Amino acid sequence: MLIAGLGFAVMNIFVKQVSHLPTVEVVFFRAVFSFFATYLILKKQAVPVLGNQKKLLFYRGAAGCLGLIGSYYTLQHIPLASAVTLNYLSPLFTAVMGIFLVQQKLRPIQFLFFGVALAGVVMIRGFDPRVSLFDVGIGLGAAFFAGLAYNVIAMLKTSEHPLVIMFYFPMVTLPVTGIYCLYHWQTPRGTDWLYLLCIGIMTQIAQYYMTLSYQTANLARVSILNYLGVIYALLAGYFLFDETYNALSLLGIVVIIGAVVLNVVWGRGNS
Repeated sequence: MLIAGLGFAVMNIFVKQVSHLPTVEVVFFRAVFSFFATYLILKKQAVPVLGNQKKLLFYRGAAGCLGLIGSYYTLQHIPLASAVTLNYLSPLFTAVMGIFLVQQKLRPIQFLFFGVALAGVVMIRGFDPRVSLFDVGIGLGAAFFAGLAYNVIAMLKTSEHPLVIMFYFPMVTLPVTGIYCLYHWQTPRGTDWLYLLCIGIMTQIAQYYMTLSYQTANLARVSILNYLGVIYALLAGYFLFDETYNALSLLGIVVIIGAVVLNVVWGRGNS
């Protein structure tokens, strides 16, 4: 998960660099890279590419597609640390949905942490004019679908190879984003191609290690290691994109991360 967190942090920077390209087009390029890279590795390792539980694998691919579109949208349109923080609400959704999907126990106080995190979202929205209500909605939707995807990964942990789980993301995403690109294509220019390639490489690395982590450990326990990414995002936003935050917006970020970390720590007793 530490490797995955670093990979996603670098990926976030490259997504921000192509903010002028349509979000769905960036996701399309990401899916193209993932499709070929994952397929070639699966064939080399002689692993059946379609897996066993195809219905669940399709759900994982669909949830991953919707979650990534929402995640990339927020990364492109609002300050980096705010976007990353909204995306990092996914462990809360993961924990709540885990009650029903993987029979993971949740203590009553963890619902309080969920409410505190949402209060932090309100603070970011209310004290940062660069973040609209629509942006917040997209960020929450991305976190929801990411949480759903993580639960499906946990359901598949005993039956599927990590790369098979990853392969269903581009299989579902390419047709969806490809149709959009037919009507809204914007040709990347110059260094855009390098950034798009780096997005594919870094996400592929991060996704593999994240999938492996969620397959082999308690959902809540491993999530806590992700939150170094907020520090990376604050530093990258400040030094690379000239982003600054007022005290109340920073407080909102701290409230969200604090609530999520407390939820993860408290949830360890249920693992």
